[in-house]
Amino acid sequence: MKVVCVGGGTGLSNLLRGLKKEVGNRIKELSAIVTVADSGGSTGRLRKAYQIPAPGDIRNCLVAISETEEILQKLFQYRFKGGELEGHSFGNLFLVALTDITGSFLSAINLASQILRTKGEIIPATTESVHLWAEFSDGKVVEGEENITEYGKSSKAKIVRIWIEPEDAKPPIDAIAKLQSADLIIFGPGSLYTSIVPNLLIKDIKSAVETSPALKVFVVNAMTQPGETDGYTAYDHIKGFLTATGLSKIDIAIVNTKMPSDNLLRRYIEQGQEPVVADVAKIAREGITVYAEDLIGENEDFIRHDPDRLTDVILRAVSHAFSHI
Repeated sequence: MKVVCVGGGTGLSNLLRGLKKEVGNRIKELSAIVTVADSGGSTGRLRKAYQIPAPGDIRNCLVAISETEEILQKLFQYRFKGGELEGHSFGNLFLVALTDITGSFLSAINLASQILRTKGEIIPATTESVHLWAEFSDGKVVEGEENITEYGKSSKAKIVRIWIEPEDAKPPIDAIAKLQSADLIIFGPGSLYTSIVPNLLIKDIKSAVETSPALKVFVVNAMTQPGETDGYTAYDHIKGFLTATGLSKIDIAIVNTKMPSDNLLRRYIEQGQEPVVADVAKIAREGITVYAEDLIGENEDFIRHDPDRLTDVILRAVSHAFSHI
């Protein structure tokens, strides 16, 4: 199969870590279309200074599908401590430098891919410097990915509309080609409104997804996200995704049913995060095939999907769907 993942943040890189193991086996070709609307941390500072797309999520995804030595992967993820470089990651600075040398953000990513020996292709959703905007249920309009989440946390208002500026931002031609030739397109997991949806706010990407004959899979987050999806069930995530993007449908939903350990769960609840309720019947009534399984890993620090389990259930679901076509 030709597989295209769409998203950003740690959710996408975590998914790619599992899928890359199947490249050359059940997966013929692996690509990821990655949001560049991030505005926080090292990425946000570099965007302002150099007027480039956000490099942070690109860096994480490159490392996730890398087959190079562990020391090079650690180097790309290394964060400087102290001085003017405080908080910057080496990989972000490396991508900025390559962009300046080559004159092209795409060339910088391709060169970094060669250095890291990636088992797939990482494509930015656009090479333009786009900014995310959101309107909340209290009428407030907020600019910037980081500011949107922070306002949602402090106000408890809900996101009712989200868009990018410039609204006519164009994707790389490779992104469109990958979507049109894909057998499988996967959305998520990740921040719904600030990592997954922004990719589909680029009109040509949305059109390519809508018209692609690929099977479309949505991976629902295991936990709610403060400021974005407070109180959201699995069905709410899917409904929110379709409403915000304007896509007509998805074919398959992947939902976690495993509860984290009490200690870990207590820590997340203190931060305002709760397990996403698996209201499977409600999703199924929309004509979506649901796979509800224990998918989170045993890590005692974070609640995240286990990359291998997630990969297995996705490919099993797709194999079953193709056998019935």
